[in-house]
Amino acid sequence: MQVGLVGAPNTGKSTFMKAATLADIEIQNYPFTTIEANRGVGYVTTECPCRETDTTCDPNGRCVNGTRFIPINMLDVAGLVPDAHKGRGLGNQFLDDLREADVLIHVLDISGRTDSEGEPTENHDPHENISFLEDELDFWYEDIFMREWNKISSSIELEGKDLENQLLDRFSGLKIERKDIKKAMVKLGLDSEKPGSWTEEDIKGFATELRKQTKPMLVAANKIDLPGSEKKLEDLRARTDLDVLPCCAEAELALRKASEVGKVEYIPGRGDFKVTDENIPKKQKDALDFVANIIDKYGSTGVQEVINRAVFQLLDLIVVYPVENENKYTDKKGNVLPDAILLENESTAGDLAYKVHSDIGDDMIGAIDCKSGRKIGVDHVLKDGDIIKILT
Repeated sequence: MQVGLVGAPNTGKSTFMKAATLADIEIQNYPFTTIEANRGVGYVTTECPCRETDTTCDPNGRCVNGTRFIPINMLDVAGLVPDAHKGRGLGNQFLDDLREADVLIHVLDISGRTDSEGEPTENHDPHENISFLEDELDFWYEDIFMREWNKISSSIELEGKDLENQLLDRFSGLKIERKDIKKAMVKLGLDSEKPGSWTEEDIKGFATELRKQTKPMLVAANKIDLPGSEKKLEDLRARTDLDVLPCCAEAELALRKASEVGKVEYIPGRGDFKVTDENIPKKQKDALDFVANIIDKYGSTGVQEVINRAVFQLLDLIVVYPVENENKYTDKKGNVLPDAILLENESTAGDLAYKVHSDIGDDMIGAIDCKSGRKIGVDHVLKDGDIIKILT
């Protein structure tokens, strides 16, 4: 799974990425600092079952005081400008990198101090950035489909081939699934057996619907600490259907760095932190006071909440914990709750088995719901937080 960070240049994408992953990323106050895509490992967080089961997790399982950290891949691509689909800016490279993403976080300068080109300005309308970015993604999908559509429609109407299979074969790089195709056609009332009758507008609408399903997106309203940002946030929420969350990537990065060197105790996403170094320099203390004010006002810096919302709500994923010992919740080596697996909502025990290993999936005969002690079947639908022993 890949979480992609998108947006205009100079809006704080790389700061957001560095705060989420602590990767070594160049951050500068000018457009196109990012040229090659930055890649790193971030985390989604959830309440660990150890809180409710009176167990103590193995530290290697990435549980910190009852908060479970589950690794995800993150991708920070080059900034997008209007007409990127025509090759303007670093558009072609940007769009090619985005093929890998399952969900998009649009990092937006909510203060209005950066325009759509990534240049400093005053009182820019952030909604313009949302509009042009969605348009560019739609143009990108439309162009890909238009190039292949005559071949696809001919193979279906003349050779009797299946539209869904043709689309899956030709556009697998976009991570399109059969359910996405069906949903888009039903919504638009399109005939899968006669694609040659589709108008150009039908094809464009179909491409847009597939883009929305295969690249769902929310907005990280970054730089919420700057004057005027709150008003622009309120205005933006009234003008878009996208989920818009306030955040301050700079504040999150300051906390992560301070925590890394032992200056503070901080669990990402929590609404507080504790200064552990009494001799902290005044400049750093002032910076932490600034962060504390943001957290007091918004409940957190917003960065972890944005990531969690993208994975758990937009992608509709749950967390399940496979174990070997159903009584002690351990693996073969005695590690407590060693693994946390992200699965699509409505996944079955069989899906979990195949996620762990294909051989285990092939040999599975059932499972045990460890919390209840009840034996369950391969087709049993799992729920978030389940602890499961797979029987083979």
